[in-house]
Order: sequence, then C-alpha cells, then structure tokens
Amino acid sequence: MQKEEPHRAEKIAKAYGIPKWTNDASEIFRDPEIDAVVICSPTDKHAEQIIEAASYKKDIFCEKPVDLSLDVVNKAIKAADDAGVKLMVGFNRRFDANFARVKQAIDRDEIGKVSMLRITSRDPGAPPVSYIKHSGGMFRDMTIHDFDMARFLVGDEVDEVYAMAQSVNPDIAAAGDIDTAVVLLKFRNGVICYIENSREAAYGYDQRVEALGSKGSVACDNKHANQVVVSTGENVRRDLPLHFFLERYMDAYVAEMEAFIRVCTEGAPVPAGGDDGREALLLALAANKSLAENRPVKVDELRTR
Repeated sequence: MQKEEPHRAEKIAKAYGIPKWTNDASEIFRDPEIDAVVICSPTDKHAEQIIEAASYKKDIFCEKPVDLSLDVVNKAIKAADDAGVKLMVGFNRRFDANFARVKQAIDRDEIGKVSMLRITSRDPGAPPVSYIKHSGGMFRDMTIHDFDMARFLVGDEVDEVYAMAQSVNPDIAAAGDIDTAVVLLKFRNGVICYIENSREAAYGYDQRVEALGSKGSVACDNKHANQVVVSTGENVRRDLPLHFFLERYMDAYVAEMEAFIRVCTEGAPVPAGGDDGREALLLALAANKSLAENRPVKVDELRTR
C-alpha cells in the first residue's frame, strides 16, 4: 500500500494487516512479489502511474477518470496494451445489483426495443471548492459515471451530445464550474438518453435509472436504509435515501474489486477497460464543448482530433 503521507500509510497498513507500506508508488511497481496494483491517487497522477506499472508488467485497476486529457488517456491505454497487461477502470456503478438488473432486463428483451433512457444522479452537496478547482469540471468528474452507465445500459456508442447547465452555488460559479446540468445523448442506434445532474440534493444521494422499451419499461429507484413506508390519514412517509456514494455503493465497490481479482487470477474479461474510460471522457469533453458553444456536438468532432 502506498500513501503520500507516511504516517497514514503505516496506520492504515497496520489496521488492515497489510505487510508492506510505502510513500513511494514506484517501490510498489518495482516489487516482483506484487502482481497487480490498484491506483486511487489524484487524477493527475493516474496516467503516469499506469504507464509505470505497465512497464513492470502489473495488471492495473485505476479509478476514473484515467486522465482529463484524451491524448494522455490514449498513451496510458497504449502502454498497458504494449505491455500485455490488463487495465480496468473504476466505473463502480456497473457492479451495483440494481443497475445490473436493469441491464439484464434490457439485454434479455424483457422490455422490447429500447427507445429512451433516463438517468438521475444528484449529490447531497458539492465537494470543497479546493477540490472543484482541480477536478476537471462537473462533466469529467461527476457526470462521467452517468456517461459510462448510459453506454453500459444501451450497449452502443453515442453519436451526439447536447448539454445545458448552470451554477446554483455561487462558490462553485466563482471556481469556474457548474453544479446543475442536463445532458442529452443521441446514440447511433437511435436511443435518446436524458441525464440529469445536481450537487444540491438536500434530501440525500439521488440515483435513479429508467429505460422505456416497445414492450414496457424497467426502473431502478433509490436505496434507503430500510424499505418501511408509514401511511397515515395525514401523509405517507419513508426514510430519506442513503446519504452519499459510500453508503449507496458499498456493495458495488466490493463486487468491483472481486471482478478485478477474477480478471487477474482467472483471466476473466475486463468488465470496464481503458476504452470504456476513453469513451466516457469523450462524452464529457463533448458536453463541455456543447455547453461552451450552445449547440449539439457530434462525438466524432473530438474523436478524430
């Protein structure tokens, strides 16, 4: 395990029985006893660490995004391909049991030919402004999960992107970012996807998906601490949604790591690879361009650069 703060690395290593710890990632990459690495460093270090780990023949799990630049992402993917190592990107929502069931319903033709997809993703609050300034912006930091989920569920590539957004929080606006957005995606197969994002959901972490098909629809609602609904003569009540991503996606994070272990030990297919990371970034860049120019943007405008 590597942490930039040595005292934290040692403390966490002892707490979880990790035999080795360091504040130098290169030491981990060089270690011949280590077969695979999990990269959860700041985004600006992801690509260089992927490239270095690949040079030492380590299979790699990297948190999203691989990088904020398409050129740098391509270099990281090429390094992994050239070294013959596996590269998995951390799109954890693919491993959520509820979203997996939505995917299953679509793939099994339970709702017929899909024509529309709606994704709602609202955070209970914005991260610190100090983070916002270096995050790459909402589309590359937050909406990138929804771009990947849309591709995952539809099973096709996006042709066109149109984005509208604003900043409700003046501190976010002062930092040069947005906190409220709607993005429309037009897929090559004709499916229309509507993504709604906010960092101002005071009631909790709002994560919903609905797909409409020719034979019906499939929907995934929010997760709550319990399934109890209290109905009286005055009102109907239930607990608020789980507060944020760690509570909402804890099981998905575990399933994601289990999938990476199978990739490394059993040769299982990579469920979300470097190409998926690149495609999600392309959609984020297209959304930024659409917002800046107030027009629909063909994804190929950026793909061919």
